[in-house]
Amino acid sequence: MAAGPAAPATPTVTPASVPGDGPIPHAVGVSDDEFRAALSRLAAGVVLITAHDPDAGPRGEDAGMTATAFLSVSLDPPLVMVSVRNDSRMDDLLAEQPLWAVSVLSGHQRHVAGRFAMKGRISDRLLFEDIPHVRGEASGAPLIEGALAALECRTEQRVVAGDHTLVIARVLATTLPTEDDGPLTYFRGKYRQLG
Repeated sequence: MAAGPAAPATPTVTPASVPGDGPIPHAVGVSDDEFRAALSRLAAGVVLITAHDPDAGPRGEDAGMTATAFLSVSLDPPLVMVSVRNDSRMDDLLAEQPLWAVSVLSGHQRHVAGRFAMKGRISDRLLFEDIPHVRGEASGAPLIEGALAALECRTEQRVVAGDHTLVIARVLATTLPTEDDGPLTYFRGKYRQLG
């Protein structure tokens, strides 16, 4: 007996996404919450980015920003990169001031990281007031005492990437204090000390 025509395939029905059912994914990729959750599991070193703004007041003003998106780019020439939020105080300053510095924070400098990461914080002048620091000879920027290392930099390139700008800079000078402490790290939304 000959087989009859095959029954038409039943279409697969996918329920429509209802607003309010959870994070809405980007057009291509993951949601903001999924992205944050995944990247929170990447341990990162914590640094303080500093620069001197000569145009802020009669003697200028120092500015600082805690960062975890900082890395080495090249050995020859010696280049580093930091990611700064577009239109932030530090983004605006580094667009005008090519000289800046990085203090690699030690495990005992959690208070420094927290102070310069606050939202709605007080003026930078007051933030630096009771934090021991020296002025870098190559950059004129504050170098935090007790840091594991300090690098003085000159911006060579700025690349806008989404809601941040990648600032790539040549390292002009380094300082390596004799203090032997562990690094301050950031993991799962908290500052942590190794060891």
